[in-house]
Amino acid sequence: MTEPTMPNDYPEGSFSADVPAPASDALLGALETEAIAYDVSTLTRASHGRDWWPLSIYDVAHGTVPHWPGVVVRATSTSDVSTVMKIASDLQISVTAQGGRSGVVGGAVAPTGAIALDMTGLSRIVGVDTVSGTVRVEAGVFGPELEHYVQELGWTVGHFPQSFDLATVGGWIACRGAGQYSNRYGKIEDIVRGLTVVLANGDVVELAGRGPRQAVGPDLMQLFVGSEGTLGIITEATLAMHPLAPYEQRAAYSFTTFAEGLDACRRIMQRDARPAVLRLYDEVESQRNFEIGECALIVLDEGDQLLVEATMKIVDHECRTATGLDTGLVARWLEHRNNVGQLAPLWENGIVVDTIEVAGPWVTLAPMYEKVTAALKSIDGVLIASVHQSHAYIDGACLYFTFAGKPEGDHTAFYRRAWDAASSTVLECGGALSHHHGVGRNRARFVRAALGSGYPLLASLKSELDPLDVLNPGALGIGGKPW
Repeated sequence: MTEPTMPNDYPEGSFSADVPAPASDALLGALETEAIAYDVSTLTRASHGRDWWPLSIYDVAHGTVPHWPGVVVRATSTSDVSTVMKIASDLQISVTAQGGRSGVVGGAVAPTGAIALDMTGLSRIVGVDTVSGTVRVEAGVFGPELEHYVQELGWTVGHFPQSFDLATVGGWIACRGAGQYSNRYGKIEDIVRGLTVVLANGDVVELAGRGPRQAVGPDLMQLFVGSEGTLGIITEATLAMHPLAPYEQRAAYSFTTFAEGLDACRRIMQRDARPAVLRLYDEVESQRNFEIGECALIVLDEGDQLLVEATMKIVDHECRTATGLDTGLVARWLEHRNNVGQLAPLWENGIVVDTIEVAGPWVTLAPMYEKVTAALKSIDGVLIASVHQSHAYIDGACLYFTFAGKPEGDHTAFYRRAWDAASSTVLECGGALSHHHGVGRNRARFVRAALGSGYPLLASLKSELDPLDVLNPGALGIGGKPW
């Protein structure tokens, strides 16, 4: 499969500023000795110094490269990754593992002089167990390739993030991602069953994979799910599958307030109805997406017909005081749900825009919505602040905020103020800093407050597993200075 490209890329010859020298002869010589493929061309290094962090969109549009990795290394096996880490540890050079680089918080931005470790060459689907319902896959496989393969066999992994076309399996796991059907199929931490991980010193460890659950001490595999390449590099994974759904139903409703819609979603989930899609939009986003003046709720479920029918009856019962809408709204959402290129034209025209996904228990969500949108709107230059609820659970849900503004001054300072306001408000409300985009570098400065007394434990794990801080330093708020 051809590697997907970013929605905006550096054009050839776009660099007018001085380009720093590539990696040292010692590093390049060591890679050559071990027959590890690498690239030090200017355009390749520039491209691998960014991910899909919105600040990168601005940089690309203006031909600037804030971070120049020293070399882009192209691994094709777990053995290659192990060799690279041994070299990096010996030379004390940092390594940032990269898949599709679709992350939006700077987690795959390789620091200046670092090794940008391109994992897309680990592209094999190792095997499928159609009795147990699992698939073993290398970390560089892209979502569409994996789904096409297993669907031909009558299965689905069920993980469909908005970045589906751009993201790799390793990225899903490293960022603790969520797909748009996660109510039905789970977040990636619910789907993964086993991992192969390369540690900072090059050691290879196999974790879990012996069954759906086990009671043999703490779950060591989960140390690396969401670790964003800071504790180890994921090279293979075993994922649970589901039989392809034979049946589907859709529904849509509107509520007069966002709080009323949230309460309906809570009641649905607490009756153990888990529709694959249960997405509630405030008035601003309902108008923008559906031309609806109230708060739109779209619902989709798929699976066994009897279960789907029962689920949708519960949904309809809990929405009985709402206004029924045309189910064509669900089709409209499906048509546009993976559009990841819509931010680029705004940034290129001076509009600073981003999304901030967080989570919290049901009791906090309505006040959190009011306080976070108010905090964003209080910033000079903010034009709009809105929200939708995108992933729901029995005890809480994810709120997905969007803000946009046109600052008169420094766009980076404006962007940082917006994130500061939203993140501090979420933490004050008792919410979680991130639900599925992860921390990367953008949120690194908030991790200590978000984890509280647990932060020293994370820092200790980093020190034990990566004492030289060679693995993605600064990401996840550990191993280096936060942004």
